[in-house]
Amino acid sequence: MAVRATVSRFPMDTDAREASGLLWGVAVTPFAAADENNRAPSYGSGGDILPRCENCWAYFNTYCELEQWAWSCSLCGNLNGLSSDAIDRYSRPQSCAEMMSSFVDLELPTQESAEEAAMLACPVYVAAVDLSSSEEFLELIKSALLAALEALAPGSLFGLATFSHKLGLYDVQGPIPVVKNVFIPPDADGTLPIELEDVMPLLQFLAPVDTCKDRIASALETLRPTTSWERTTAAGQGLDGVLIGGRGFGMAMEALCNYLGSEYGNTFALARVFAFLSGPPDYGAGQLDTRRYGEQYASKGEDADRALLPEQTPFYKDLAAVAVQAGVCVDIFAVTNEYTDLASLKFLSIESGGSLFLYTSTEDSTLPQDMYRMLSRPYAFGCVLRLRTSTEFKPGNSYGHFFPDPQYENVQHVICCDSYATYAYDFVFENNIGFSRTKSDVPTIQIAFQYSVGVPPQELSNSGGVSTNRRTKHSLQRRLRIRTLEFGVAQNIHELYDSCDPEVVLSLLVHKVILASLEEGVREGRILLQEWLVILTAQYNDAYKLIQYSNGSSLRSQIDVALSQCPQLQPLPRLIFALLRNPLLRFHEEGVHPDYRIYLQCLFSMLEPSSLHRAVYPVLTSYATPDKQAYPRHSLSRAALITSGSPIFFLDAFTILIVFYSSTADPTIPFPPPHDCKPSFCIFCPHCIKYNVFLPKLYAKNTLSGLLRTTINKLKQDRCITPKLLFIRGGQDDASIFENFLIEEQDVDGSGLTSVMGFVSFLEDVTQKVLEFVK
Repeated sequence: MAVRATVSRFPMDTDAREASGLLWGVAVTPFAAADENNRAPSYGSGGDILPRCENCWAYFNTYCELEQWAWSCSLCGNLNGLSSDAIDRYSRPQSCAEMMSSFVDLELPTQESAEEAAMLACPVYVAAVDLSSSEEFLELIKSALLAALEALAPGSLFGLATFSHKLGLYDVQGPIPVVKNVFIPPDADGTLPIELEDVMPLLQFLAPVDTCKDRIASALETLRPTTSWERTTAAGQGLDGVLIGGRGFGMAMEALCNYLGSEYGNTFALARVFAFLSGPPDYGAGQLDTRRYGEQYASKGEDADRALLPEQTPFYKDLAAVAVQAGVCVDIFAVTNEYTDLASLKFLSIESGGSLFLYTSTEDSTLPQDMYRMLSRPYAFGCVLRLRTSTEFKPGNSYGHFFPDPQYENVQHVICCDSYATYAYDFVFENNIGFSRTKSDVPTIQIAFQYSVGVPPQELSNSGGVSTNRRTKHSLQRRLRIRTLEFGVAQNIHELYDSCDPEVVLSLLVHKVILASLEEGVREGRILLQEWLVILTAQYNDAYKLIQYSNGSSLRSQIDVALSQCPQLQPLPRLIFALLRNPLLRFHEEGVHPDYRIYLQCLFSMLEPSSLHRAVYPVLTSYATPDKQAYPRHSLSRAALITSGSPIFFLDAFTILIVFYSSTADPTIPFPPPHDCKPSFCIFCPHCIKYNVFLPKLYAKNTLSGLLRTTINKLKQDRCITPKLLFIRGGQDDASIFENFLIEEQDVDGSGLTSVMGFVSFLEDVTQKVLEFVK
């Protein structure tokens, strides 16, 4: 569990917080394997008997004062008695994790029988494939699912479904794949004429991957696009009629969610549905009107930047509630360059604990790599997240892909959580008193994360070392992870500024501007961001007494808009400038597709702070040769390229990696950087070679050589999504995609390359606004 605060020394009181202009909060990555300093938790058992405060319900931790018969809560100070079992337990402090560390991970007892737990723990995956698509789309999906099959844990169950104007269920457990179809009613309020359980029993639909992998692969080869003739006829139109739709996504998802949770509440602890879309749902329940994107907004006088962000129907938000109730996590993979209205669809994925992916082309899609990467990493399910604080302050707003508990405040439910998923909280004071100036009361936060993991079957070997028995049933393990942290209190504003973490500040800002954009439009989000920087700059200059007044007016030359006297604050103007240039906040008329904006909102709102920093302000590094780094960091400007004199530049923009060779680079330097890749060792060659799917067990044979290649490989392995990798030779290739990242020479108002002083002009504008603010 990694926890990072915007300031490591908390503000003394409300006045101190407001005077600083800084945000106050934390970013939490609950399922991270280690904390922010790469320390692992102390593991143990007895999570169910861990003492809790009778006043605030916080858990006992190493910061609590322990007496012979009682303990004092480190959050609220309440004195609590100890049971005889707890007294006996804590008489041997080396034997219990909570006495060893403030970061613990404790096992909880399960309520189910062994047979029920094995059934619940069995991993279930269902692929729902859009047949109202093209051959190219289906080829990509086949490759992605073949990669997914390689990543699935032993004992997993897999189901293949298709949708168009009908919903198809595949039985792959026999010698020949058999598909059974149910026609989807064209009406928006229609229902399926038959329950899916009656079409095909669930356990007949879900096939064991261990024994049916080849049959699943054979079934994938039978996928064909639905013809327009089939769709038109199914919709009840004549052959000469106009095709109005045929992608019944909404009804298909609703039926599958009910199917997977159909028997006694949750049939499985977690089932994941991979929904592959090639366009907008335009048939049956959940169909979307994509005509709202286009020139008609100009005639209606509506603000497209505001109108295209809210959902047009509550259908998918309601469907997310159905998925959550059934324990179903939905991941949406949209492979399309047409308007699909992700603003409406996103709720089905983010509220059910899934992810939303957008690929605008089948040619350079990283979908197979993303599928393998997503299924290879560990994840928790059925999670409950709770943040508690000491009595002087409390959580204000919470941000992230979860749904709040309807009964308990500050409790969030997360259906599926991997090691990258991050959530954010901001804080407010309970009253005007603030923190004590003595060291007796220390600001404390405690984060409790209760979750389940499925433990795969293990092979049991005899004494001869030969496997004679395999336990085929998964086990379900419930755990409680607790992290308690104490923070210092800044005695003055300078201490507060010096303890700032600009990456976490950026994380909270992104959450706030996304929320403002959704509620009031992109323009309001931009205004909010710029006003925040103006206030921070004014408060900083006032704190350092840099604003001087002459005859009642401040002297402009004295304003330090670069925040140069505080190294911790210096990155913030550049980060704000970059965020204003990001497609997340650029205007609709600048060519930002509304679906891409929604995709960025979903992506940015789940990234941990360091990754978000790269996504907003990319890292530009230079190399003298592919084996020797020149400079570790450059500003994003052409001037940096020219003055460095380096021949090779590497740009990491999180979703894309670019290796750029300067036009003046020595022609003897190999392009692209050499490597020792041997794709013939791939276990499913045609797809792996075409889509560059590198599996971990192949890395020994598929290793890239040289410092630059090693850096690229490490970045690709450590990232939650697969970045695209481009090699560009200056003067010969189209370098516009690389030059577009050199944002410091672009104007923030969207007028393009009108000035070579883009960032400087931005600072001048901030200076002027600061003058107006202080007046």
